[in-house]
Amino acid sequence: MLKKIGSIILKFTRRLDHLLLLLCVLCSCISVSLIWGIYNAGYVVDRVILVQIFAAMMGVCAALLITSLDYHFLSKLWKIFMPASILLVSLTYFIGQKRADYIDDRAWLKIPFINLSFQPSEILKLAFIITFALHLEKVHDSINNPKNLIGLCIHGAIPTFLVVLQGDHGTAMVFIVIFAVMLFSAGLSWAYIGSAAGIALLASPIVWFFLFDDDKRMRVLTVLNPELDPTGKGWQQGNGLISIGSGQVFGKGLFSHDVSYIPEMHNDFIFAYAGEAMGFLGTLGIILILGFICVRIMKNAVTAGDLLGRYICVGVFAIIFFQTFWGIGMCLSMLPVAGLPIPFFSAGGTSVVMTYASIGLVLNVHKYSNAYLFSEN
Repeated sequence: MLKKIGSIILKFTRRLDHLLLLLCVLCSCISVSLIWGIYNAGYVVDRVILVQIFAAMMGVCAALLITSLDYHFLSKLWKIFMPASILLVSLTYFIGQKRADYIDDRAWLKIPFINLSFQPSEILKLAFIITFALHLEKVHDSINNPKNLIGLCIHGAIPTFLVVLQGDHGTAMVFIVIFAVMLFSAGLSWAYIGSAAGIALLASPIVWFFLFDDDKRMRVLTVLNPELDPTGKGWQQGNGLISIGSGQVFGKGLFSHDVSYIPEMHNDFIFAYAGEAMGFLGTLGIILILGFICVRIMKNAVTAGDLLGRYICVGVFAIIFFQTFWGIGMCLSMLPVAGLPIPFFSAGGTSVVMTYASIGLVLNVHKYSNAYLFSEN
């Protein structure tokens, strides 16, 4: 009996993309060390560390659970998880919780009986990737047909609009990027791409003057000119740059008490703290690890056994790459602050668990693609 169980476990683990999972766990280990250093400096409570550790453990379990189920089977459950995700997001309009210092972002739901909350839009990201991958697979041969393209655009607009109503414009950007990258990977005509770029350019003045409020306009302007509002919107990014620069090559050490304070340094601005604590070499290591994760995800997309698996991997890549790119960019004052966590590193239970769950989908594609190509008895 034990021999049979051992054989099943060995077969299961042999089909995993061990390197991808190992890199993700390595990110979590570094993240916990960084948050511990911030706690040691007196800027967060110990509960933040415990939540991050617990979320990483739950995330790994979620990834392995998702890997154990064929992604074709999971995709057939979309009629259950997509409406459930939309319902949870819709509840935030009525009983949503705000994060500290966020004016209009009611994107969290409180979990009854315990002092924890979660972000439903993170769950919606995963649901959208699966459903949009199914949609793309269905219309793949005629994706440039106007009727099909309109249907795909409506599909992409629904979750984006839902999170915009929450006031979570950063997450809305993530949905737009997922939609665009997956659509491009499916063979969208360059004529449509050029037209979309032209429309976006023409619409930019409307967005700037009528859709952006003063807060968002100032976030953009302070990136272009940090001295415009050095004690207001530019203060966080200015301190982030000083913090990164003060770490020089080797950093001050993870448990140094000589740490500059930056709002959300354990969350959106954890890369700035990493620069101060670990220096240039430490931040370079973080970028390389996240870069290798993105490369590994795309490798699984290329080797996927079918279009559904390929599109799922591309969608997960879009999340990891864009949030990494934007998160680091805003810490370097190259991009506006948008409240986007750096995958695996930023503190946040829902984000960590759902990022691992998305990696579980990639592991799933890898596992079952190999099963189709090299069948085992």
